Order: sequence, then structure tokens, then C-alpha cells
Amino acid sequence: METFLVPPRWLFVRVETEGGIVGWGEATCEGRSETVRTAVDQLSELLIGQDALRISDHWQVMTKGSFYRGGPILASAVSGLDQALWDIAGKWYGGPVHQLLGGPVRDRVRVYGWVGGDEPSEVADHIAAQVEAGLTAVKMNASGRMSPIASVAELDEVVARVAAAREVLGEHRDVAVDFHGRFTLANARRVAPLLEPLRPFFLEEPVVPENSHLIGEFVRSTTTPVSTGERLYSRQEFLPVFQAGIAVAQPDLSHAGGITEVCKIAALAEVFDVQLAPHCPLGPLALAACLQVGFATPNYLIQEQSVGIHYNVGAEVLDYCLDKTPLTFVNGYVERLMAPGLGIEIDEQAVRAADKRGHAWRGPVWRHPDGSFAEW
Repeated sequence: METFLVPPRWLFVRVETEGGIVGWGEATCEGRSETVRTAVDQLSELLIGQDALRISDHWQVMTKGSFYRGGPILASAVSGLDQALWDIAGKWYGGPVHQLLGGPVRDRVRVYGWVGGDEPSEVADHIAAQVEAGLTAVKMNASGRMSPIASVAELDEVVARVAAAREVLGEHRDVAVDFHGRFTLANARRVAPLLEPLRPFFLEEPVVPENSHLIGEFVRSTTTPVSTGERLYSRQEFLPVFQAGIAVAQPDLSHAGGITEVCKIAALAEVFDVQLAPHCPLGPLALAACLQVGFATPNYLIQEQSVGIHYNVGAEVLDYCLDKTPLTFVNGYVERLMAPGLGIEIDEQAVRAADKRGHAWRGPVWRHPDGSFAEW
């Protein structure tokens, strides 16, 4: 087992069997990938010498074999290894992962792209570029730094940006609005009704995940679909937000236990009439893993992808792929991946060279005008 810290901010995992089959996964945890790298090394002690095809058993041992469990570091390490094991299984059996998950329920998965950065501006131009690239849906941050109780100007700026997006997109394309956990519940409840006439696709992460017990109040304050989940790491953490009435679940396949756990989260979501739209502002392996789940999951709504996202400095999503064709967007969709395993082929030479450069990506630390901490 090997790990590769590759720019712009990703951690790839390579697992090779005694028989020479190589599986790849992505264990990226934004801003903490070096820590996850150590966790992968520790977990490898549980896997070396074992049958690579016993994926479910390995998942149980990796997640429950220590008395202290859970959290983003361990879950991300497990995620990358789990993806790699599924990649190996697909290559061993000679089919794509979605075939091992029960076969395809769709021929293509709809995708959306990001517009704007952490301080959204000029969104109209960014959206026009995404539309020209063939996408039918985009997502934007609602705001930059947000006061605990927003001013009229702050609220109006949120509405104006979304209105600009709607004007460019028209009535047949979608815009999702990401609150990014930057809003207090009070602010989220104030702005949601103002956005309703613009009919957002969904409103994402209106409260920080540790305040998931409050999300039901937000759901009841708006008719717009509500989404959350990029910082929830298990079925157990998703259950309360399903019960609270969210419409869209957004587990991250590099944070929430990989393919094995996200398939179970999807099944639980189906019980609550919740759609899946996995979080994935990451690299090609995370995206391929998401798509494999998407091809086999009935309640799969849409897939986030990060081609051209503002975080990608020094490398792009497809730079580490030998063949970029499988992840090409056609009319806003990715066609079903047919190659064995995750369905993409990694340029190992490029990955090894990139790992020598490495990265130390960190999220920004924001502060309010009075010097206190502000949510990013």
C-alpha cells in the first residue's frame, strides 16, 4: 500500500495485490491529508496479507477494530482504501464497480459545476462559461464571510447574486446555493424566503454539522429543497437529518466510508424519500467512485464535480488520468463508465512525480471585523 500527496490538495491511495492487480482510491481530507496519510499507514496493518475481495469484512474491521471510532480522519482513510478495494474487485471480476453493486439503473449521471469562489462575484460570467461548456446545473456560494445577524446589505447581496445566476440560466437550468455552514440559523431562516422566487435547486448546509439538531427548523421555514451531508460520516449521523426532512443528502465518498458506506447511506435515504447528490470538489478517483455508485443507485439526483474549481491550482481533475475520455461531459452528463473497477486509468508516473512536489493545502481562517472567528 502506498499513498501519494498530489497537488492541488488530494491524497491518492494505491493498493497492489500479490497477484499484481492494482487498485486506486482517494482519501483526501481537505487541509488534513497528511494526517490521513498516517491513518492509512496504520490501517494497512489490518489488510496486508488478507484476501482483497473481502471488502465488507475489511470495512468492518477498519471502522470498528479500534475502541475509538469515527471522525473525518479515520473515515477518510477508510474511504480511500475502500475505493481501492472495489477497484481491485472490479478488475478481478472483469467489470465496472456498478455491475458488482447490482447493475446499472441509468445510462448517464447528470453533473454540475462550481461558479465563483469563496467571495462570490462576477457570477454571471462564470455561469455563462459553464453553460457554454454544456452543463445544465451549477452551484454557487451564497456569500463570503457572514455576520451572525446579517445586515440588510448582506442579505440583499445574497439575493442579487442568485438573481444574476437565474437570469443567465433561465428556466431550464438549475442553480444550487451553498450556505457552507457560514450562516447562523437566524440568518438562514431570513434569507431562504427571499430566495424562493428564484427557485434554487437546493439550499446546501444551512447550519454547521454540529448543529444538525437545528436543521429541521430551517427545513420548515422554506419550500426550497434543503441539502446537507458533506461533513457527516456515517448512516448514524445522517439519520437525524433524514428525520428532520432534508430533501438531498450529500455524503462525500472520500470522507464517509467510501463506496461501501455511501451505498448504505443511499439505501437509508431512500426510506425517507431523500435524493443523493454526493459532495465531490476533489480529484478523478473520488469522482469515478461517486459515479459508480450513481450508476447503480435509484435515488441519485446529480453529481458535483470540480473541473475548473477555484481550489485547483497547479493541477486539474483529469491531469492524472491516462485517458480523459471516460470523464468527459456530454450535454451536462457523464456516460456510464464501462472499464473494469472504478472505470478510469491513473497515470502512475505523473502521480509519483506529483507526490515528490507534494502539497500542504489549508483552508483559510476568517475573522469578523471585531477580530472573532468567522465560519469559512
